[in-house]
Amino acid sequence: MSIADNIKSLKKETAGDKVILLAVSKTKPASDVQEAYDAGQRLFGENLVQELVEKYEQLPKDIEWHLIGHLQTNKVKYIAPFVSMIQSVDSLKLLQEINKHAEKAGRVIDCLLQIYIADEETKYGLGFDEAIELLRSDEYASLKNVRIRGLMGIATNTDNEKQIKEEYYELKTFFDGIKLSYFRKEASFDTLSMGMSSDYKLAIEQGSTLVRLGSTIFGSRVIKHWKNN
Repeated sequence: MSIADNIKSLKKETAGDKVILLAVSKTKPASDVQEAYDAGQRLFGENLVQELVEKYEQLPKDIEWHLIGHLQTNKVKYIAPFVSMIQSVDSLKLLQEINKHAEKAGRVIDCLLQIYIADEETKYGLGFDEAIELLRSDEYASLKNVRIRGLMGIATNTDNEKQIKEEYYELKTFFDGIKLSYFRKEASFDTLSMGMSSDYKLAIEQGSTLVRLGSTIFGSRVIKHWKNN
């Protein structure tokens, strides 16, 4: 099936669940993004800042770009003028840096707090207690150019569906609690980003509002370069 066919079938599949489809275009050429764009897709996610900037410059300007990979503070300035959402906020320091560059760009940048839910040491994210500490802090309260829209989580890379479901269930429960405690009056706190190509159906079952799909849309990924972080 073509990229366009994949998008149409996924939109049909997820329409009843009111789930937003983010096309993960990392390592894919701009021509593939254009093909998805021509099929009506407007939301795209990239892992690397350099690749995101290159594609932003080459492609239509009404695309909403999400940064979904780990973000170093010294790279924020390159995407602050245009990025629609940063899904991978895993520290107060990073949030402060995003706020600083958003202010320079005259913008408010939407962010998700990345919560650590996987049983793997290689994943990034805030613990549940760290996220609460951040939201309670005076430093966070003083930030005027970022808006927390919700939470993001990556489940353990495993074939154990029960474990994946439990991790997503915990994150959804935490999301509901955070909304009630800190964002009760803010309708904009509405995004729970959970689920990738391998487990998005389980994530939707557990209450995801946004799924991040790469190979399901673009086909298997060709890894150009592998490096150990």
